[in-house]
Amino acid sequence: MGNQDTIHLLKECDSGTKMAVASFDEVLDRISDSDMKQLLIDSKEHHEKLGNEIHGLLSQYQSEEKDPNPMAKGMSWLKTNVKMGMDKSDATVADLITDGCNMGVKSLHKYLNQYPTADDTSKEICRRLASMEDQLCKDLRSYL
Repeated sequence: MGNQDTIHLLKECDSGTKMAVASFDEVLDRISDSDMKQLLIDSKEHHEKLGNEIHGLLSQYQSEEKDPNPMAKGMSWLKTNVKMGMDKSDATVADLITDGCNMGVKSLHKYLNQYPTADDTSKEICRRLASMEDQLCKDLRSYL
């Protein structure tokens, strides 16, 4: 059984990967640029793969997965649909995903600080997830 900080950190990372995948699913069919669409498809696959790795660790620790906060998920859905209702461009999608990435990076670093006794494996997963989010944000800049 892992320590509580390890489990909490993994659960927050799990929630983050799920939130990211849901966000990608929300916008993928609205993207017209094929390169941008492929970028988000690839990122979705990376998030799903990391999510599966996290699920495996949580299972080893006999802990449950964590779904995103329903309020946060609902607010994300609302923001996406309002913004896309006003402007259906790829730039709007890039803006929305960039905002999500920035919030994710901020939250992940907060969790790293909040759970200092988490094991090295879970900290590395958290850092990898933050790095993925940061890189996606950079990759989307040309679409803003």
